[in-house]
Amino acid sequence: MESQILTSTKPYLIRALFEWIVDNGCTPYVIVNADAEHVEVPRQYVEDSRIIFNVSDEAVRDLLVTNEHLEFNARFNGVATEVYAPIAAILAIYAQENGHGMIFNEEGQEVDPTPPDPKVKNPIKRPNPAIKPNLRVVKNDSKH
Repeated sequence: MESQILTSTKPYLIRALFEWIVDNGCTPYVIVNADAEHVEVPRQYVEDSRIIFNVSDEAVRDLLVTNEHLEFNARFNGVATEVYAPIAAILAIYAQENGHGMIFNEEGQEVDPTPPDPKVKNPIKRPNPAIKPNLRVVKNDSKH
């Protein structure tokens, strides 16, 4: 069987997490590597080679996440600005309120684990039947 080259899952994950964050009433934020190639961001807001954006519908216009890039329009100190970042430059997407989301590695690449060898069986660890569960009531204040 020949191995098929698959496209990156990263843009799909970004789109799915964006939708999940919004559906849960939270504010989606992305972290961009501002020093990556072809990134266009307002440089005055870059710290430690990174910039964080609120990409909610209230904060940006015309948000587009393709399989190659993320882009949107936003105002920074009243100045309309076009932001552009290749998908490889996206370092994370998360909910501002609770931090739930996903961090991608620094290179902008996904970790591509080696698929398991189908000939090697990984046994499922099952509980030892000789060991009986030991449950006990720690405190019982209820009066039934």
